[in-house]
Amino acid sequence: MTKEILNLKGIKGTLAFLFVLSLIQGAAIIMQASMLALGITNLFNGEKLSNQFLPLLLFAAAYLVRQVLVFFRDKWMERFASDSGTAIRRELLEKIFSLGPKFTQKEGTGSLVTMALEGVTQVETYLKLFLPKMMNMLLIPLMIVIYMFTLNPYSAGIVILVLPILIFFMAMLGIAAKRKADKQYESYQVLSNHFVDSLRGLETLKLLGLSKDYDKNIGTVSERYRKATMSTLRVAFLSTFALDFFTSLSIAIVALFLGLNLMEGAILLGPALTILILAPEYFLPIREFGTDYHATLDGKNSMGAIGQILAIPTREQRSGTKSIGTWSAKDSLEVNDLAVIHDDASQASLQNMSFSWKGYGKIGIVGASGAGKSTLIDVLSGFLTPASCQVKVNGEILAGFAAPAWQEQILYIPQHPYLFNDTVRNNILFYTPEATEEALQAAIDQADLRQIIDSLPNGLEEKIGEGGRMLSGGQEQRVALARAFLDSSRKILLFDEPTAHLDIETEYELKNNMLPLLDDHLVFFATHRLHWMKNMDQIIVLDQGRIAEMGTHEDLMMKQGHYYQLVQNQGGKTEAIK
Repeated sequence: MTKEILNLKGIKGTLAFLFVLSLIQGAAIIMQASMLALGITNLFNGEKLSNQFLPLLLFAAAYLVRQVLVFFRDKWMERFASDSGTAIRRELLEKIFSLGPKFTQKEGTGSLVTMALEGVTQVETYLKLFLPKMMNMLLIPLMIVIYMFTLNPYSAGIVILVLPILIFFMAMLGIAAKRKADKQYESYQVLSNHFVDSLRGLETLKLLGLSKDYDKNIGTVSERYRKATMSTLRVAFLSTFALDFFTSLSIAIVALFLGLNLMEGAILLGPALTILILAPEYFLPIREFGTDYHATLDGKNSMGAIGQILAIPTREQRSGTKSIGTWSAKDSLEVNDLAVIHDDASQASLQNMSFSWKGYGKIGIVGASGAGKSTLIDVLSGFLTPASCQVKVNGEILAGFAAPAWQEQILYIPQHPYLFNDTVRNNILFYTPEATEEALQAAIDQADLRQIIDSLPNGLEEKIGEGGRMLSGGQEQRVALARAFLDSSRKILLFDEPTAHLDIETEYELKNNMLPLLDDHLVFFATHRLHWMKNMDQIIVLDQGRIAEMGTHEDLMMKQGHYYQLVQNQGGKTEAIK
């Protein structure tokens, strides 16, 4: 049982419910066996069938109680598993969104999608099957063997001696099955990532003539997953055979000694029949647990993987922080002693960084590759928790950039905006589904999307994104810009290399569309394309995680420092695009 189960909402009540049900079910099993043995013994002793009404009635009542208990138990577990799965999926998605795009890129989109969909479904199966079978295995055999002791201690001793052997083989096969299932789950994650990557890059692969090579790669990964699955199934079938063999052998041994005792007169027929009927019931919970254990291994692995993500430390939120309103020309931002240390880095990625700004404005962030531009944008978006930082808005300490009061005002436009598998209309209306048709059309014109939409067969109702029509990088950026134009409530814009993958002509067209959007906003624009800096009100120049210098384009060029050197390294062409 994974420790994550104990953190589920309602788990204590569910375990208590299962405990009571298992006790009642164990009592019903004992009554069922006793009444059946009593009726058979009475008939064997020559009593009339009509006189066995009470034992047979009690037997039927016990049988009915067992079936009713199983029915209500299954209903309870289905509801509990469904509610727990919904809560786990919601918590997982909130954590993924909280950790941001860098975490998604690191873990793999396909792996996370599989985890959130099929993984959570497997967790529901794990909860639904594992918990009741575990409780039955812990209580029912114990109740039965105690009752057997009252009838014939010798027979009870036999089943007790056989149980450790059965558990030993079950544990050995279970360990082997777990290792196989772990490898199968890893192969499944790799296959998921490959599949998603192939879908996203299929058009590019076909244009480059690499689709057949990538098809072989997918085939290799699929074959690896098939072998891992078959290997796991072989162990599962072997363990099922071992369980059936040892339990059948144990029941046969009990029956043999009961027969010998009956022949010697050491035990009466009634107790012997009761023990013989109870012997299969004694091993049944263990067999069911062992069989379903293999069926729930994927769910157990999924729950462990989800638990590892949920256990990632969340950003600290200070209580008592005053809420801030919509960013305006009168507001001020002050950042002091910002430092970031990545888990896999021996030194800080950002060090001793402090800056401030008041009102609207365009702040460019430049530097050599690896200087920390994207890291700074991740911090400003709240997707990355700094090792140290003090943030003040209008002189009031803010609970970091992960504070909802800050994040609710942000529009983040990355290098590769995400397009949902939906219509062009719904992709543009993602942030503002309540926008009017007039506002939508105005945003389309501002983002220069009109010609593109008119060229689509279904216009605004054309499906795009994964599984739909593929758009070029420039067209994707225009959709992201249309979203931003449409949402006038968010006044803080974050750009992370938004044109790094575009050609000069496309970037020129996008620049003309983007510049009006930057007015009346607080903008942080990270890029290595220095021609943008002439349009910035302030430039932050980073060098090895530190602020090397700050100022306007003209001031920094006159200083002939780090920024001047960056310009010279690009051939001095800061005016390549005006």
